[in-house]
Amino acid sequence: MSSAPMSGRKAQAARNDELILQAARAVFTAEPGAPIAAVAEKAGVGISALYRRYPSKEALLQKLCGDGLRLYIEVSERSLADDGDPWEAFAGYLRGIVDADSSSLTIKLAGTFTPTEELGKLAARASSLATEVHARAVAAGVLRPDVTTADIALLFEQLASIKLGDEERVAQLRHRYLTLMMDALRVPPAHRDLPGPEPRDEELAARWRPRG
Repeated sequence: MSSAPMSGRKAQAARNDELILQAARAVFTAEPGAPIAAVAEKAGVGISALYRRYPSKEALLQKLCGDGLRLYIEVSERSLADDGDPWEAFAGYLRGIVDADSSSLTIKLAGTFTPTEELGKLAARASSLATEVHARAVAAGVLRPDVTTADIALLFEQLASIKLGDEERVAQLRHRYLTLMMDALRVPPAHRDLPGPEPRDEELAARWRPRG
């Protein structure tokens, strides 16, 4: 049964919300300290329309990160539901997370706002799923066992830092270097041991504590 079409006013509100979120992501991942008025300007909506939907910059940042976590969860669940080739399931997870680009939010927004209880639950779910995806790949013998979930998280951030040209070019380059990384992750590895200790979960989590 299809849902009834939205009224003109509701449809416009939905369009405005999408414009606001797209603009907010672009503005705040470029400059986390930008004012919320810059989002309204980029979205092409009035500041009053923005404030009706998001009463503060903090609320807007919470929404962006919540959406990023939900997408991460969706990609992870899809990988776990894939009963085909173990490496292809893991590779699909890696590609999906790179395309979701949730790591750009971590790089730029970690520590700039106070996470809500809901965000904490979503983050815990995302972390649990990432651990499950990782463990399944290791158990299947397709992922080198000395690579941790935290290692993978930082690899995602390295890829998210690639910004050269337009969106299409950025995507091309990120997948180019992801392919190189996957060659290093897959068993058998080219090197027996990795140098240096692995990143610790608490090191990654500490970045989300408010600064100041």
